[in-house]
Amino acid sequence: MDQFTSATSLQGKLSDGRVVAVKQLSESSNQGKLQFATEIETISRVQHRNLVKLYGCCLESKTPLLVYECLENGSLDHALFGKGGLNLDWPRRFEICLGIARGIAYLHEESSVRIVHRDIKASNVLLDADLNPKISDFGLAKLYDDKKTHVSTKVAGTFGYLAPEYAMRGHMTEKIDVFAFGVVALEIVAGESNHHTTLEEETTYIFEKVWDLYENGNPLDFVDPKLSKFNSEEVLRVIRVALICTQGSPHRRPSMSRVVSMLTGDADMAGEEVIKPSYITEWQVKAGSSSSYTGTSSQAGLSSSSTTQQSSGGGHAAGGDATPATGNPSPMFTSIIDEGR
Repeated sequence: MDQFTSATSLQGKLSDGRVVAVKQLSESSNQGKLQFATEIETISRVQHRNLVKLYGCCLESKTPLLVYECLENGSLDHALFGKGGLNLDWPRRFEICLGIARGIAYLHEESSVRIVHRDIKASNVLLDADLNPKISDFGLAKLYDDKKTHVSTKVAGTFGYLAPEYAMRGHMTEKIDVFAFGVVALEIVAGESNHHTTLEEETTYIFEKVWDLYENGNPLDFVDPKLSKFNSEEVLRVIRVALICTQGSPHRRPSMSRVVSMLTGDADMAGEEVIKPSYITEWQVKAGSSSSYTGTSSQAGLSSSSTTQQSSGGGHAAGGDATPATGNPSPMFTSIIDEGR
């Protein structure tokens, strides 16, 4: 497997005066420089208005360097959760959500190189001068791809965004990006991150919050309190699309092209069934439990707690949905391996 661990991006300047972002990669395989350069050349031809442009690479040192365009307004997570000066109103948030969806749809269905990103998250979405979203690090997805199979021996991703089937079994298809997009869409609506570094038991994750409000008929209470005005129809559409994208079974998740159509209102969502996923209901830890794991998060495969990969005997298949949503789920233990880039 051609593995690279990304370091912190630095800024540089090209001979023509363009400011660029430079990412250093520490190579941990025997991949030759020619093969690496060929892959970079291929990926650099993947261009879309919602993808960060990859200019190329530098192979003069022992550690390869990737050279990207530099975007003025930083990352989406900083804009949503940080203390920066950006104030994203609802119209802008909706356009950002739609732009991200279009970028992923291009990677999955339209580009000359079919790419599963594997690490869609708010910090990997950058904003240009006009606050248009651009997905970054999509090139690393191909560089990380091993043996071009659908099963990966290493799970690369970030806590809070990993699809259950990928976290547990390394089953990698484009549907893991669909799941991660659903998480980002919920973060955009709530203005709250689903990636927590705390192990505090009282931590409430956005999945628990949105499903509680959705089931009780108050989904608009999920909206970021900082948004004094918003289009209720658009908000409800985004929430519903996000819940469809984060269904436990990958077969229940739509393609990203259909996600775009649903967000724009061009596709009818009336026939889309939204079932409460079992990963939300199956990690109910009772007080005084003698279980070997800790925490009360009901997000199997979504919390920030990390353990070694394991699975329980019995219960639903990994990533399944509870049927019906109010049914009594069977126990399932899920764990995640996180290989942050």
